[in-house]
This record gives sequence, structure tokens and C-alpha cells, in this order.
Amino acid sequence: MRDPSPTPDETTEPYRWRWLILAVMLVAEIMDLLDASIVNVAGPDLETTLGADSVGLQWVIGGYALTLGAGLVLGGRLGDRYGRRQMFLIGLASFTASSLLCAIAPNIESLIAFRLLQGTAGAMLLPQGLGLLRENFSGPELTKVFAIFGPVLGLGGIIGPVLGGFLIEGDFFSLGWRSVFLVNLPIGIAALIVAAKFVPQKAGDRTVRVDMTGAALIVASCALLVLPLNQGQENGWPLWTWLSLAASVIGFALFARQQRRTAAAGREPLVTPGLLRKRAFTVGLGGIALFFGGLIGTQLVLTLFLQIGRHFTAGEAGLGNLPLAVGTAIGGAVSGAFLADKIGRKVLQLGPLVQLAGAAVLWFELDGLDAASFSVWDIAPGVAVAGIGAGMVIAALFSFILAAVDDDEIGSASGVLSAVQAVGGSIGVAVFGSVFFAQAKSGDFTGGFHRALIVQACLLVIFLAITFLLPKQGRPEEEQHAIATEATADGSGTKQHVIM
Repeated sequence: MRDPSPTPDETTEPYRWRWLILAVMLVAEIMDLLDASIVNVAGPDLETTLGADSVGLQWVIGGYALTLGAGLVLGGRLGDRYGRRQMFLIGLASFTASSLLCAIAPNIESLIAFRLLQGTAGAMLLPQGLGLLRENFSGPELTKVFAIFGPVLGLGGIIGPVLGGFLIEGDFFSLGWRSVFLVNLPIGIAALIVAAKFVPQKAGDRTVRVDMTGAALIVASCALLVLPLNQGQENGWPLWTWLSLAASVIGFALFARQQRRTAAAGREPLVTPGLLRKRAFTVGLGGIALFFGGLIGTQLVLTLFLQIGRHFTAGEAGLGNLPLAVGTAIGGAVSGAFLADKIGRKVLQLGPLVQLAGAAVLWFELDGLDAASFSVWDIAPGVAVAGIGAGMVIAALFSFILAAVDDDEIGSASGVLSAVQAVGGSIGVAVFGSVFFAQAKSGDFTGGFHRALIVQACLLVIFLAITFLLPKQGRPEEEQHAIATEATADGSGTKQHVIM
């Protein structure tokens, strides 16, 4: 076999190993996305083996999403400068190594630290995928790649609790929760070997400047926001929690100002400053955070309710997420196939209304539960309807927000939206976890779920109001990919949709 190291640019023939590259990208990035939700069902095991409390569990789950989101835009810029292949290999190796560290963590504090490290590695890995595919595919083949890439990544985020439940329930080699991290080792090592051999080398653009000051500001601001949300309920909301929240607002304002100054000085900011002057984009950022915060937070509460409140095993709780996953897939298929094109922005308003209807059905299902005969099918209708509404929004939300930005801003805008989505999920874990555990500590698990549904309903109403400020028609998906990947190839931005 000949050495596959030459780049596709050296020949007019398509690169012979390009489909293998697609397989490696999918495997690596699904592994990355799975770890955002795969530990949702590990709560009781972590409590038994490591003595994790509610706050520790929230950090194990939300900490990963926090560092992933905070580092996504920086990861894309590092790929522009140093080459996407190199950053992909570094990110994949780091992700695999940090997965091993998570698996052997001796206590909850170490596990939290290693999860933060794992999220950081994921932020270096995840943004490189579409750029690498754009470097190795073109024309009609690239369209086919996009048709495969997006739905498979979306599925990766949805099946996390199901796979996690299967691994913990199986208790393979008596590993318990540790297996959800150890499973990354053979997959990661195999993907690393294949990527090192078959992904062609293409030099980065060393003239690209990486705005480390902006990156530090955004990481610090995100940490100042999530820290009090995770710790406040447990500590009785002392003064420092409020000061931290205020400092996070100041930090985000300083970041916006620093980005404008960096651009004015002729240097390259992390975020195109013009984006923040577009009303539809800035309110869209808020909508992304609210929607995904509510979705991820409610999914966590569902799992906690099944495991802690109804004493489901990890495997049963994982399967309990199937109605949500199936509903989301149905809603996404309907929205993506024809509904968004047919009714435009109204799909973003219909989706939350369907979610609210599902939450209402779920409320009454919870009220009528018989503890002695309870099964997941007792609440499946409400959960599935809520999932359909969520899928309708997920399939279309990015395209409507991106319709408000200029073509040359799509790369930067997509990276920011993906980052806000991940951080919003981390905030959702903190808020919804605190709301649920505040009631669950007294044994009122149904009341905790009810309160979480009230919080979600409030977020959905605000999100519904925000949708009226978005463009009436979305940007076609193929246009988003074409423009954004061209921008990535030119070193001017990174695009990645993340569905968790």
C-alpha cells in the first residue's frame, strides 16, 4: 500500500481515502458528543462509589459542557493557524487520555477536574471536522457528506443516556460507571491510528493570530456564571454567588469591548464584532441558551426522577429517555423535510407550543402515578410530545439565526452559536439540577419534577417571544455549509453544529 500522506491538492484525482476520513471524523466527533450526556445515568453509582452529592453530579455533567462550549471558538482558530489535521490529532489524543483519567478517578473532585479537561480536549477536537471534510471533498460528494454528517452527529447526542445506561447496567468486568469512559479508549486509539495514517497533511496559516486575551475573558466569564449556579442552592446563596454572577456580566461586556478593539486595531478577534451589532443574532444567542438550557436540564431531571425517585436501574433510566429521543427525531425529520420551508419562522413558534403541550400532559401524568405499578410508559406520551416539539426547533433554529448574518460572517457566527449552545446546556444542568434536588432532598421527587417543568415553561415562553425577532425565512442548509466551509478553508472562521 502506498503512503497516503500527499495532500489532495497534489493531484487532480480525488483523494482515494477520503471516505475513510469521513468515517474517522464521524466516530471521533460522535464520541465527543456522546460524553456530554452519557454520564446522566451514572448518578447513583457515583454516589455509592465516590460519595458524590447533588452538586458534584451537576459538575460532572455540566462541567464538561462548560469547558467544551467556552473553548469551541478558540479550537476553531487554532485549527486555522496550526492546521486542522494537527489540531484534530492533538484533540483526539487528549480526549482519549482524559477519558482514561476520568475512568480511574479516585474521588469526585478528581473526576470533576478530569471532566473539565475532557471538555477542553473536545473543544480542540470538535471544530476541526467540517474543515477537514471540506479539504478532502468537493462538489456533489460534499453535499452527500453534509447529508450524512449532520444527522449522525445529532443522533450521537441523543443516544448518550441510552448507551450509558447499557454500559452501567451491564457492569462489564465489574467496572460500573467507569466503563462509560473506558469505552472511549479502544475507539479513540483506533481513530487516532487511522487519522494519523490516512488524513492528509495540510499546513495551517501561520499569519492567523489567535486572540488569547479574548479566549481568557470568555472562559473566565463562563466560569463566573456557572460556578454560583451550581453551588448557590447548596450553600444558601451567600453574597459571593451574587457577586460572581455580576462579575460574569461585566466579563461578557468586557469581552465584547475587547473584540471590537482588537478588530479596530487590525488584529483578528475570536468573534466578528459586527455580529454583536445585529439584533436578530444577539437575541438569537439568548434564544439558543434558553432553549438548550431548558432541553438539557429537563432531560437530566427526567433521568434523575427515574433513577432516584422511582429507583430505576441505569439501564432502565437510559431506556426511559427513548421516548424523548424518538420524539426529537420525528420532530426534526418533519421540520427539516418540509415544515420549516413551508411555514418559515412559524416552525420556531409551533415547536415550543408543542413542547408546552407535552409538558402539560407530563404534569398530569406525574400527578396520576401509581408508585407500585409505575413504568416509563406512564409518562412516555408527554415526554414524546415534548420531544417532537424540541425536534422541530432543533432542526431549524440555526438556519433562522444565521439568516440574519452576512455571508462572510457565517463561519464565526456558527462557532459562536455552537459555543453558546454548549454553555447553555451547562447552565441548564446547574439550574434544573438545583431546582430538582431542592425538592428531592425532602423526598418529594414528583414535586421536583413539577418545579422543573414550571422553569422549562417559563424559558419556553421567553424563547417563543424571542422568535418573533428572528428573520421570517431561514438560510438554506446547503448554503450555510457551502459558505461556512469556504470560510473555514480560507482561515476566516469555523462552523460546527452541535446537537446534544
